[in-house]
Amino acid sequence: MLIVLASNYLVQFPLNFFNLHNLLTWGAFTYPVAFLVTDLANRIHGINFTRKVIHIGFIWGVLISLFFSISDFNLISLRIVIGSGTAFLIAQLLDANIFNKLRDNKYWFVPPFLSSIISSAIDTILFFSIAFYGTDVPWVTLALGDFIVKIIIAMLMLVPFRLILKNFDLVQGSFSNR
Repeated sequence: MLIVLASNYLVQFPLNFFNLHNLLTWGAFTYPVAFLVTDLANRIHGINFTRKVIHIGFIWGVLISLFFSISDFNLISLRIVIGSGTAFLIAQLLDANIFNKLRDNKYWFVPPFLSSIISSAIDTILFFSIAFYGTDVPWVTLALGDFIVKIIIAMLMLVPFRLILKNFDLVQGSFSNR
């Protein structure tokens, strides 16, 4: 939930380094972590638990985003909240379902990577088109930049995903040996 809130706030600020202001926002760097959390919940607790977490995260994310956008409320703020909520719910449920279907793949990295890439594409299209279509915001280039960052972060998130699962397996193993 904090990841989504931070991302909703940070998406309003273009990355002004290296002339990337029309290609990236700061939110591109925080949101992909939500897919790691979903995949870990799915791997450790299963699909039903993960769906509950997604639905609770959706409700809280929308309510908190609305609360924080009220002070500077405008049409773009409302569209960001609606776009974020819609994209979050659809993309996270898609991520959980794809991951669950692939969970028994012999290569450990296939479920988290493939589910993150597919759901990130859907998330990006939904969010940027709902939030910024028909505005002066260069949303197509921002969406492209956002998706590229999501792919890179999805690859980088494989490392903590594997380490967390290894540590979880070690802890679970130590409890089952007692």
